[in-house]
Amino acid sequence: MGLIIRLLITAFSLWLATVLIDGIELTTDSVSQKIITLLIVAVIFGVINAVLRPIIKVVGCGFYVLTLGLIALVVNGALFLLTSWIAGQFDLPFHVDEFWPSAVLGALLVGIVSWLLNMLVPDGDD
Repeated sequence: MGLIIRLLITAFSLWLATVLIDGIELTTDSVSQKIITLLIVAVIFGVINAVLRPIIKVVGCGFYVLTLGLIALVVNGALFLLTSWIAGQFDLPFHVDEFWPSAVLGALLVGIVSWLLNMLVPDGDD
């Protein structure tokens, strides 16, 4: 159940990014198509973060130390742009225009909103 709630939180965060940030578009008029697209993109985003983020952190740990963690903004933006590209390969109406500022700000917004909302969800240890 927690996985479904986190998926819904990520989908909501992605929707919020499409509303607030220019350059992140959800190009469909159907509400049901928007919801399905956001859920699929949330799954894609989650898989990308689960698979690639640990590899990038291990390989680039020197850059994380050297930049005091600021390289994470670049990595998050790149992973967000990769999510957009993969969504495009599946003909989903979700698109991020460019790396700066759209992808970086979108990833930052999705990360912050998801973090805040996930704090409200019990993780099973409580």
